[in-house]
Amino acid sequence: MLTFWQFENIAKYGVNMLIQRGGLKVVAGLGISGVAAVNFLHKQGYRVAVTDSRSIPPGHDQIPDDVETRFGQFDQALLLQAEEIIISPGLDPQLAEIQAAVAQGIPVVSEIQILRRFTDKPIMAITGSNAKSTVTTLIGLMAQAAGVKVAVGGNLGRPALDLTQDDPELYILELSSFQLQTTSNLAADVAVVLNISEDHLDRHGDMFAYHTAKHRIFQGVKKVVYNRDDSLTRPLVPDVTPMQSFGLNAPDMNQYGVLKDTDGTLWLARGRERLLKSSDMYMQGTHNVANALACLALGEAIGLPLSSMLETLKTFKGLEHRCEFVKEQHGVRYYNDSKGTNIGATLAALEGLGAAIEPQQGKVAIILGGQGKGQDFSALQNALSKYAKVAILIGEDQALIEQAIKDTTTLIHADSLQQAVELCQQHTQAHDVVLLSPACASFDMFKSYTDRGHQFVKCVNTLA
Repeated sequence: MLTFWQFENIAKYGVNMLIQRGGLKVVAGLGISGVAAVNFLHKQGYRVAVTDSRSIPPGHDQIPDDVETRFGQFDQALLLQAEEIIISPGLDPQLAEIQAAVAQGIPVVSEIQILRRFTDKPIMAITGSNAKSTVTTLIGLMAQAAGVKVAVGGNLGRPALDLTQDDPELYILELSSFQLQTTSNLAADVAVVLNISEDHLDRHGDMFAYHTAKHRIFQGVKKVVYNRDDSLTRPLVPDVTPMQSFGLNAPDMNQYGVLKDTDGTLWLARGRERLLKSSDMYMQGTHNVANALACLALGEAIGLPLSSMLETLKTFKGLEHRCEFVKEQHGVRYYNDSKGTNIGATLAALEGLGAAIEPQQGKVAIILGGQGKGQDFSALQNALSKYAKVAILIGEDQALIEQAIKDTTTLIHADSLQQAVELCQQHTQAHDVVLLSPACASFDMFKSYTDRGHQFVKCVNTLA
């Protein structure tokens, strides 16, 4: 029942006053998600204010003029006036000003929590230490191909609250541990933690806290997908919650995994049913097989047709600069992994692609080098010895890299990326792969890793 005050103010100010209730929503930290939160709450009729430690925070000119702003420091007085604080994922909730508000009983929530509150549409929630963006993008394309009106975003691309403008049938959200840290009872229709490895410990303190933050994604979840190869991804949920797994081994009935023929051919499979040869995907490497299997499990959970999902897998070329398929020339596939700026990323790409082409006696021609950041490149020795037919070295630390990986494969120095690509072409044949995965920063020769990747693609496209 409406109170007299509500009736009076509806007449005076309009129906939005029903929502407002006089409470103040304070957005702490602007930026992309903060701007989205301010604009969304303002449109809903709430009184909104925003505070940021930066004097001129990004997005300050993208919010309504009547929103109160306190920039240059986090305004403690303003935060203590809040009915609720919506915190930017980039801000640590342990910040003194935030903790002072918590001590006064003021709720601190994420923009994801606000979305959950305002929509009854299904949510697919995806997190993990690695591969979040690939899986989120790919399952989004699968849903689109099946005719679902889907909105994809969160930690990737568009902020979650901006997605409401699309009025989708389904939200697909990539979520970081920072976003999940202040999200409760997400009640996702399906959720997955793809993998867990050490990350963001400067924020979370230890692996237990990091793991706990990630697993908040499962609060109130209706269906679960987990990674059989990583026990840390399996949640503690009620026994009645449907669970499906994926992994790089032979799957049990109704689970997703890999079957291997006697000639080494890898098949994506559901139970004993072979679904797709891994070699029929542009996305290569065992890590991408795992990503594809995760998508199939997620898609099944929301009722996407298998045939449509498999067709999408055949055409998806990967995210830009992340083991991205560029083109096939004379039976040789070229991959842009310019985002491989450290040894771990390069190892994953080299081992993944190398293992994928090994059954066809294919080998990898890899382009390495740039600014080495003090890394120990000897960690690449085993993978290079096993999978690489040649390593082309570029950039300021090529001599250091050569010293660390000598006696592993043929090593050739190049003065430019163009020369490196041409040398790779000369040393490869059908079933081989050319891989740009430098394991180094790019700033000695390029503006950024994206610039390096774009130049690689340009060089490849000029090959005769």
